Amino acid sequence: MESFKIKNKEIGGTSPVFIIAEMSGNHLQKYENAEKLVVEAAKSGADAIKLQTYTPDTITLNVDNEYFRIKQGTIWDGRTLYDLYKEAYTPWEWQPKLKKVAEDLGLICFSTPFDKTAVDFLEDMNVELYKIASFEITDIPLIEYVAKKGKPIILSTGIAELSDIELALKTIRNIGNNKIALLKCTSAYPAPIEEANLKTISNMMETFDVISGLSDHTEGIVAPITAVALGAKIIEKHMCLDRSLGGPDAKFSLEPEEFREMVNAVRNAEKAIGKVSYELTEKQKSGREFSKSIFVSKDIKKGEIFTKENIKVVRPGYGLHPKYYNYILGKKSLMDIKRGTPMRLDMLKIEGGNL
Repeated sequence: MESFKIKNKEIGGTSPVFIIAEMSGNHLQKYENAEKLVVEAAKSGADAIKLQTYTPDTITLNVDNEYFRIKQGTIWDGRTLYDLYKEAYTPWEWQPKLKKVAEDLGLICFSTPFDKTAVDFLEDMNVELYKIASFEITDIPLIEYVAKKGKPIILSTGIAELSDIELALKTIRNIGNNKIALLKCTSAYPAPIEEANLKTISNMMETFDVISGLSDHTEGIVAPITAVALGAKIIEKHMCLDRSLGGPDAKFSLEPEEFREMVNAVRNAEKAIGKVSYELTEKQKSGREFSKSIFVSKDIKKGEIFTKENIKVVRPGYGLHPKYYNYILGKKSLMDIKRGTPMRLDMLKIEGGNL
């Protein structure tokens, strides 16, 4: 798989997990909230803040009939798509300002476009990568248009069957763009933890030869941490200022302190994963002093036979290795030895001179 670089951040390979704070509609249509979310994302240790670029009219039709009313068992059931997106969209005039705030704080700011006009707008903003949302993975004309910009693409797979993923990847690669990441996603809001199926993350990496990660809609931070342990190189999670304020995505979003806890847990998980190694650290080497070894457990006179009654395998580890225990039994002592003395080979008569 090919890793790619965004400014000073490498995504994939041996680099740290790329952590994205998803703003979505949690600004509640107030610019000051949107700016606060950018600031909090930076404080939390996120690498990037992600916006969504659409208007109600670019993503759906203002129609109220059975086709446009939500009824899939979500937290938005009963509303029309147009009504939901009118509440949730991020005004386009905010987005260049938010990008400037983000970059001044060291964050990468990018977005999910939902039609070609959004892509053109984001190109004018000079975004450096794109996200394709789960529900847009079947919008092949949009994916092709984004791929032609030659920038890295992150795709969520929340409603995708295997054939949808294959077609989307083929579309991007046919353009000659190989800077691709796939995110395991469960398009339920919130997503039940038992439907996360995080083993898919490593399978996507192997099957499609891409960077893989998680776009998480579960509550809490268990899924992101587990995903990192399973090889995720990207974690995307919604952030809100305060769940009690409401908002379309608040229920499955993390508040700033929770997001910070998630980032810290991810970084600690990375440290714990480490690398394949059988070498002992200096601390581990010193810890071997508490391992077992052979000690004299009863005073022994010169010429006396070593028996199960006068030598024992015990802690600490200053005596002979326990592997010599059976060899020592029955041998004669070459000296007087006090109880509590660690065994050494020069204390016994060795037949033939070799062990």
